[in-house]
Amino acid sequence: MTAAFSQFGKGSSAPFGAGTGLRSGSLIHPQALMAIKNLELRAKVVVEGFWNGLHRSPYHGFSVEFTEYRQYSPGDDLRYLDWRLYARSDRYYLKKFEDETNLRCHLLVDNSRSMGYGSLAWNKAQYANTLAATLAYFLSLQGDAVGLLTFDEQIRDYLPARHRAGHLRHLMLALEMPGGGAATDLTAPLKRIVKIVNKRGLMVLISDLLAPIQTLEKNLASLVACGHEVLLFHLLDPAELTFHFEKATLFLDIESGRDLYIDPAAARKDYLKKLAAHNDGVRAACDNLGIKYHRLATDQPLELALFDFLRSRAARRGKVKRGLPTRAKK
Repeated sequence: MTAAFSQFGKGSSAPFGAGTGLRSGSLIHPQALMAIKNLELRAKVVVEGFWNGLHRSPYHGFSVEFTEYRQYSPGDDLRYLDWRLYARSDRYYLKKFEDETNLRCHLLVDNSRSMGYGSLAWNKAQYANTLAATLAYFLSLQGDAVGLLTFDEQIRDYLPARHRAGHLRHLMLALEMPGGGAATDLTAPLKRIVKIVNKRGLMVLISDLLAPIQTLEKNLASLVACGHEVLLFHLLDPAELTFHFEKATLFLDIESGRDLYIDPAAARKDYLKKLAAHNDGVRAACDNLGIKYHRLATDQPLELALFDFLRSRAARRGKVKRGLPTRAKK
């Protein structure tokens, strides 16, 4: 697949759809979300919107299956009621014992130059950082330890997985740091994680994955071999997915810095063929390694990404009920 591109002009946005049981009226369009300048507040808005959407949906039991809770039944020990969850959902849930349920999660976020591309009012990096902040905020509310590693061709920031006062704020500040790297190099950050994280946990990789398939598969395999659960969010701009540019124009290869004069009508068919082959290769590599793979366009509401995250966690534990809604594949 060719490197990410930047057009000297405007792109177009593709419509999004839902199929999750969350009511469409409860989903926050990224345009409204990205207008919120504070990253932590953005994350809070997504998480609260997600809870409210589930509460209004017909799938009230969904959240029980996708977190470490079960619904209260008469006779249960009231000492284990989660009052914070009750305040958000107006339903009674019991939290399992923390020594059995606490999760250690590291968010691996791509800050390479290609992530700076965006045909919308925001770019892939802003969307990725908001997704990471949302997951961190959600897990922190559950009492789970969250860490962060940002990277381009080298490690930029690393915060170990913790759950303590002030840690979430440090993580948000790290995510707000502007990227400025060049090529995406997954080798260095994944090798670093393998060396420094001794306890098994969840690794969430958020990237546009502009890297050779063989390199990607090899480095992901090293995480899996260490016993980590791996979940991958593959982010692409709507214009990258459709290439619906009309006029011959000058494109900038963001990672190499080369200017390319392209006639979209002539290049579209070959581009889309190569893109599909690359995306299929990424998905196949993940399937081979037992990694949960989710592709997201950056014009999709982030509640859908949170839905995918929780559904993957439940599938890992084998607790998905028949009849629960599923996301339609793109």
